[in-house]
Order: sequence, then structure tokens, then C-alpha cells
Amino acid sequence: MSDVHVSPFLHSDYSLAGFVISGRWPSSTREWTQFLALAVRIAAHPGCLPHTAVFRSIDDLPDDPQPDTVGLVTCAGPVIGRDAPRPGELSVPQPTALFVLHPPSETTPSTPESAGAASGALLLPGVPHLGLGHRASWVEAEADGTVTRLVSRVGLDPVEDADIAVLATLCAA
Repeated sequence: MSDVHVSPFLHSDYSLAGFVISGRWPSSTREWTQFLALAVRIAAHPGCLPHTAVFRSIDDLPDDPQPDTVGLVTCAGPVIGRDAPRPGELSVPQPTALFVLHPPSETTPSTPESAGAASGALLLPGVPHLGLGHRASWVEAEADGTVTRLVSRVGLDPVEDADIAVLATLCAA
């Protein structure tokens, strides 16, 4: 099986616009959690992520893609505000993965030693009425790459966590 390769890309103001996925898409909760850990590490760098933002996986390709490019994870907008996605707006097509990234300025670290850490939450939407539960992960990391918190769960109720509830609302049909 080929590896998953991830390359961040930026807006003209050098803020994080998303990620190019090459090789293949992550295929498990573990691989998506590893992707989230990388994204949070990037978001921990000062100025990279000016505010909390929602990202989604899409099968679109960038202009002039490399031969092994499979898709993008793009910024859908801030969580709140005029440019924020509305409930259900990200439901068509249903993303394989949806996540929120919080910059250090909007993260309450899990321990006092983690001041300056960024955080994020990932939702892999399921189809609960068919027995396929939602999967989720949470990561907190510092700019030096240290992961200070990593949690992964299967079969959760989205109302158990505020970030996951928001993500579920955005991709609910």
C-alpha cells in the first residue's frame, strides 16, 4: 500500500489555506488522526492560523497537480462570523473528513506547560442508522512538534463535544 503524503498550501497572506493529499487518502481513524496531528503542529506556528477555522476533505485537484495527487483538504472558513459555513452547507458532497483547527491564541491548553499550543478536532462522519458510528480525534500540539494531547474515539454522540457538534451540524444533510 502506498503512503499518504501531505503538503500544506497557503493563502497570499501566508495563512493556512489547506493541504494537498498525494499517494492515497488516509484510510483509517489512525491515519486521519496522524494527519490531524500534523495539521495542528502547523497551526501552532505563530501567524499560520489567524483564527479558528473549519477544513474539509474534497476530491478536487489543484491546478497543475503532481501525478500522484488524490485530493485536497481546504479551509471552508472560520467557525463563526460572516464568512463561516452555515449548518448543512458542507453536506454535499459529504466530506470523508471534517476538522476544526484552533490557533494558540484560541486554545486553552490541557496543562500549564503547554502554553502556546494549538488544538484541533476531527470528525469522520458515520451513518449511525446503518450501524456505522461517527469517529473523532482531538489533538493538541506545540510549535516545536510536541503532541501534548491525543485522543481518538469511535461511536461517539456528536453532542458530547462542542467542536464535534459544530462539525456534525455543518455536514448534516
